[in-house]
Amino acid sequence: MSQPRRISRRCFLKQAATAFAVGAAGPYILSPGVLGAAGKPGANDRIIVGVIGIGNRARQLSKFVCKDLKEAQIVAAADCYIKRMEEAAEIRKAKWADFSTTEWKCYQDYRKMFDAEKLDAVIVGTPDHGRVLPCIRACQAGLDIYAEKPLTLTIAEGRVLVNAVRKYKRVFQVGSQQRSMEMNRFACELVRTGKLGKIKYVQGICYPGPKRYTGLPEQPIPEGDDWDMWQGQAPARPFNRELQFAWMQWRSYSGGEMTNWGAHGCDQVQWALGMSESGPAEIWPISEGPSGKVGMRYANGVEVRYEISEGPWGGAIFVCEDAKITIDRNTFTTDPPDAVKDRPDAAMAKIWEGPDWDATLHIKNWLDCIKTREKPIADVEIGHRSISICHLANIAREVGRKLRWDPEKEIFIGDDEANTLLDRPKRKGYELPNAV
Repeated sequence: MSQPRRISRRCFLKQAATAFAVGAAGPYILSPGVLGAAGKPGANDRIIVGVIGIGNRARQLSKFVCKDLKEAQIVAAADCYIKRMEEAAEIRKAKWADFSTTEWKCYQDYRKMFDAEKLDAVIVGTPDHGRVLPCIRACQAGLDIYAEKPLTLTIAEGRVLVNAVRKYKRVFQVGSQQRSMEMNRFACELVRTGKLGKIKYVQGICYPGPKRYTGLPEQPIPEGDDWDMWQGQAPARPFNRELQFAWMQWRSYSGGEMTNWGAHGCDQVQWALGMSESGPAEIWPISEGPSGKVGMRYANGVEVRYEISEGPWGGAIFVCEDAKITIDRNTFTTDPPDAVKDRPDAAMAKIWEGPDWDATLHIKNWLDCIKTREKPIADVEIGHRSISICHLANIAREVGRKLRWDPEKEIFIGDDEANTLLDRPKRKGYELPNAV
């Protein structure tokens, strides 16, 4: 793949104006009036959005924007598989025409979309292995970003991404929508503030890990499918539908359910423990294998064991001195049931009920922050730290021994072999920029 195109004059002016308003070391917050004058959306301006990777989840996110959020408008999409992109555009016209009359422009290379379209922001819904590079290039193009979880394929690339977001002062929301749900916020705060007493231990789901590629028969590449671009940083392999359309099971592209549902469950653990921008100090395999049980211990002594097969896939069980609380997506229960007297109104949960894993309010938080320049509720640092927990679990499974982790330096202490697993070689043409 060729090198990124030069940044457009419009994007350059947007970056320069924002940098001037914010200052080299200033906070993120700017007044909407200043942003409007600088070429960014003002309080009443519609935010122009593009989409990268228009698979199932990105289609859902696009629907939420087109249907419910009048302050934003999707004008273009990019996907390496032209047929899937055209199908998504047709679905939009058929199902969402009442909400948006704008025709999507379709691009096979997202960089051409950056050059051609006057975008303010982008939704990145690619598979895990193809997410970080377009996010970094979006930062360089002066765009704000909503990126789905799992945020990264490796811990090391996550830190590069955070650095890019901070350097270019972008508003970056990770698709961990439970951070916007009142039931989850309330429950995590109960644990974090000690309302249920001291934490004894935490139990989470033993999320299965990925499997390694051992060869599949070569199949014809579908017409209009740029298989090389889809493979991205991963090793080049003969095309097989199992790789591209069941990618989550393969280690080259994902961390399995450990990084899929685990991105939600581990995020709730981090939030409830007050560790949203940190991590554990020790990780160890409890049982053998790529999907084995895993234990972790934080510096404050709290132990988390990802060991149960049934329960809260979107959260965890927190056993505290005064009560046990089970936190899951948009819900929580306590034992004893009357352990909490001032629960949120049940109507708060109904806001999030419905098909397609509704993330409308989470996206709205992102759009609001684009105008105010505040950090969104699931900022890139939070998303990076939460998915790092999942990567740590998979690494402990892979090496098969206890590991000591420095969450500040983000390295394993005294274990060179484990440190080699913090990143992976990237195929030529898909490396991350040397300087973001």
